[in-house]
Amino acid sequence: MSKFEGVLVSDQWLQSQFTQVELRSLKSKFVSLKNQNGKVTFGDLPHLMVKLNAFRDMYGEDEIRGILGESGTDFTNDIDFEAFLKAYLNLQSQATAKQGGGRRHSSSFLKETVTTLLHTISESEKACYVAHINSYLGDDPFLNQYLPLDPATNDIFDLAKDGVLLCKLINVAVPGTIDERAINCKQNPSLWEINENHTLCLNSAKAIGCTVVNIGTQDLVEGRPHLVLGLISQIIKIQLLADLNLKKTPQLVELVDDSQEIEELLNLSPEKVLLKWMNFHLQRAGYKKTVKNFSSDVKDGEAYAYLLNVLAPEHCSPATLDTKDANERANLVLDHAERMGCKRYLTSRDIVEGTSNLNLAFVAQLFHHRSGLSTDTKKMSYAEMMTDDVQTSREERCFRLWINSLGISTYVNNLFEDVRNGWILLEVLDRIFPGSVNWKQATRPPIRMPFRKVENCNQVIKIGKQLRFSLVNVAGNDIVQGNKKLILALLWQLMRFTMLQLLKNLRSHSQGKEISDADILKWANRKVKSTGRTSHIESFKDKSLSSGLFFLELLSAVEPRVVNWNLVTKGESDDEKKLNATYIISVARKLGCSVFLLPEDIMEVNQKMILTLAASIMYWSLQQQTEDTDSFPSPAGTATTTTPEASPAPSVCGEDESSSIGGEFSNLSVDDATSDTTATSSQPESDGVSAGDELL
Repeated sequence: MSKFEGVLVSDQWLQSQFTQVELRSLKSKFVSLKNQNGKVTFGDLPHLMVKLNAFRDMYGEDEIRGILGESGTDFTNDIDFEAFLKAYLNLQSQATAKQGGGRRHSSSFLKETVTTLLHTISESEKACYVAHINSYLGDDPFLNQYLPLDPATNDIFDLAKDGVLLCKLINVAVPGTIDERAINCKQNPSLWEINENHTLCLNSAKAIGCTVVNIGTQDLVEGRPHLVLGLISQIIKIQLLADLNLKKTPQLVELVDDSQEIEELLNLSPEKVLLKWMNFHLQRAGYKKTVKNFSSDVKDGEAYAYLLNVLAPEHCSPATLDTKDANERANLVLDHAERMGCKRYLTSRDIVEGTSNLNLAFVAQLFHHRSGLSTDTKKMSYAEMMTDDVQTSREERCFRLWINSLGISTYVNNLFEDVRNGWILLEVLDRIFPGSVNWKQATRPPIRMPFRKVENCNQVIKIGKQLRFSLVNVAGNDIVQGNKKLILALLWQLMRFTMLQLLKNLRSHSQGKEISDADILKWANRKVKSTGRTSHIESFKDKSLSSGLFFLELLSAVEPRVVNWNLVTKGESDDEKKLNATYIISVARKLGCSVFLLPEDIMEVNQKMILTLAASIMYWSLQQQTEDTDSFPSPAGTATTTTPEASPAPSVCGEDESSSIGGEFSNLSVDDATSDTTATSSQPESDGVSAGDELL
């Protein structure tokens, strides 16, 4: 299994300023500076610091040298790792001051990468999340012995240390994400078992849309409050907003008047849909203002009073609007909500202070308990017609989650809509291939001039061609126009190429030779055969894969203890296949693989998703070999949460080794014999993708 270790710093305050992911990445950078005598001097730091993403856009090497020298530093003196960390923090604080004091925080805590820049935790938020956990997990067969938790204590952080709570919470948010047979539910689990639970948790959190870029398993083992609470808040938010889309709640179509507005509604983020729903009812109630956020616009409680009077008039009290005291009105609002069945998670103080996370959760609760929407059958059927087909939806989900796992600054809510201005695609390219994007020729959103969007997308196509992607007759305008097949084909080539490059970098005997799909296939068959088993597949579209047995044998071959064969079925009926497929995905994530496929992808043998799974397992296996032999530098990110699918968790420095693609990336061998994914422009004779579904 993945090594269970952390980077320890003797200065506890200094260690508290970094996550384990950050410490491992910075440690790797520091070690790379050592000279023949195993020493690092202060004079070595400017050359390294200027390359880190945290500083490279703000300082030149001479400026960094000047800042480090302000305290009279002798650049010939040796420096240890702790002094290096202090120098990093000093430079970081000056960079923050230079930017104007602090990071700008998004109103959406799903979009905000969890970092160590803020270490304070909100007691009211903690109390809210504890109440949520007590409510939804109180009857869990394993956790009921520890629940209910007391919000006045830090019990939530202690309970989270073995990983069971977080895994169970993910399943509450998105049922079926984790096969609970894969969770180590024990009274006194070993360190290995705890590490497995947290690895499973983090990889599963990414698979439901959480941003966990700077969190490592060791951070969760230590129960670091700001990181644990940040992750819990994201998981709960995903649960609360899960139904705020037309697929899950077609009644939302009542919020719009015509087909064009329905299309716009499809492209809104869940938070904006919730605001639209709230304003729809407020307008009906005669409220004159428009609520634009879940903080300042709801602080006086008036909007809540109007909203509740519309949703639950039977519990209406005139005193709510008559009172002049904001605290009193907030209490009356909460009483009203409680009478209609909403549990009291937040306090009147949270409303008055405009705590956005908790107010958003409160409004989402109201929506779930009583949406107040009618069922116009005609409108609902039209809205359902506008949603994507099953296969397109699955691929959109996979690529959206993959992009969000990369830790770029923009969070993707709707893939097809969000990539149309080209900016997100440029961010992805720059994250995976640093330096490939000419930012001077790119325009940051919001973009009002259409030709600027085309310019961004043209640069995406240009870089794609440099990577030798199949982009026949494709122009940037095709992306701007939202050609779904083309966008999916482009993203698949980007994911696949990155995946193969990561494997090439780890495979010691590749000697610069490109890794192909056929190499992954041969490796998988050899690995299974080495255990004495007879299973063999001809390609990644081999129908025998639907039973799941081959992948279970492959997982067992790379790590014998990871598969519990008592839980494996014969994979003959659909139900048996589903059980095996669900177990495969959870076992792979528990091992350390970051995968975004669904059980249906295995059951139906979706070649693309099957390839990503095989490549992920191969990447993990090769990474263990490089760590054991120490012949190659271990990729940064976390050693226990490897991300074989081209999504290694980038460090705070933005210089993740495993996502740093060495060599000339223009030498990609597309290997048309095994993977023929070609994007073509939507010309009259072509509908978008030529042989796009033929992977092998």
